[in-house]
Amino acid sequence: MKAKSLFIALVGLACTFGATAQEVTSQNKAGKNTTFQRDKASDHWFIDIAGGAGMPLSGWNNNIDLMDRISIVPTLAFGKWHEPYFATRLQFTGFDIYGYTNGSTDRYHNYFGNAHFDFMFDMMNYFGTYRPNRVFHLIPWVGIGFGYKFHSADSDGNKIGSKDDISGTVNAGLMIKFRLSRVVDFNIEGQAFASKMNFIGTKTGKADFPAMATAGLTFNLGKTEWTEVIPMDYALVNDLNNQINALRAQAEELSRRPVSCPECPEPVQAVVSRVVVDNVVYFRLNSAKIDRNQEINVYNTAEYAKTNNAPIKIVGYADEKTGTADYNMKLSERRAKAVAKMLEKYGVSADRITIDWKGSSEQIYEENAWNRIVVMSAAE
Repeated sequence: MKAKSLFIALVGLACTFGATAQEVTSQNKAGKNTTFQRDKASDHWFIDIAGGAGMPLSGWNNNIDLMDRISIVPTLAFGKWHEPYFATRLQFTGFDIYGYTNGSTDRYHNYFGNAHFDFMFDMMNYFGTYRPNRVFHLIPWVGIGFGYKFHSADSDGNKIGSKDDISGTVNAGLMIKFRLSRVVDFNIEGQAFASKMNFIGTKTGKADFPAMATAGLTFNLGKTEWTEVIPMDYALVNDLNNQINALRAQAEELSRRPVSCPECPEPVQAVVSRVVVDNVVYFRLNSAKIDRNQEINVYNTAEYAKTNNAPIKIVGYADEKTGTADYNMKLSERRAKAVAKMLEKYGVSADRITIDWKGSSEQIYEENAWNRIVVMSAAE
């Protein structure tokens, strides 16, 4: 019997090890040192729509007043974040860049288009701790592409020259992004490119160098949040393995002893309930989905409620170091309702379930990550 008890303890210790190892987290680490879960190909896409002002910064144009050089330039981009701090995008921009010839104040028009492939770097998510609800982002980028000058024209709209000019471009810029909601961001962007599309106003043989400043909206498609991959705590693994090996040695020694002795009364088999209420369901960061390895806790609570005709109280929580108070309150509500729905799936009547949620206003555990839970208990 003692050997059997020790083997049961081994199983319990192994389960404790599994749950504890999953809760080891690196929330205080910078994004560059954190590994994130690979999501579906359809997640983390975005569309940028913006408009603003463009102006030439080369050749004879620099002799003209700043305000006389400003024209309207729209932009459209499609891209994808491959990590919380790294993205690629394809941006299209164009329309008109003004030009001025040597010694003249007559305005000319350079109608063009520019498509470029960019590499974007979110400095806040790279050097700082990743937060899905971060408001401010600073994103420098560089890119390469090609430009096409459709034609040039004078102030009366008369086409000048017959040659369309195609040129490679080198692009660079800086985006400042503000989070408005989970799916919409407001962005301000400054950029410039170098090419040889022979804009009027650029000196012969020199590079065109237009610059643009735009403002617009980013629309995020698919899943927007990133889930951290929880690393293994190897010191904890070794310690638990040592405890398991010690228990195995004790079980082996006890297995060599006689099964019974004449002077010992036959032990009475204890009835062990497989259900213990005050059960806990743990959730991943920023998630209200019940993992498969947590479903057994909901099932056991449901069996207890049905066997004992007991009402069950559910209280949802969220950790306080991630998200705003309002967001965490809604997250804890979703977690509590997810557990209630699964209890109903396992046969507990909805009228015997009481649901509450506390957000991050109450923290049951000192370990921050352990508060991403729903507690199930027999209601009084």
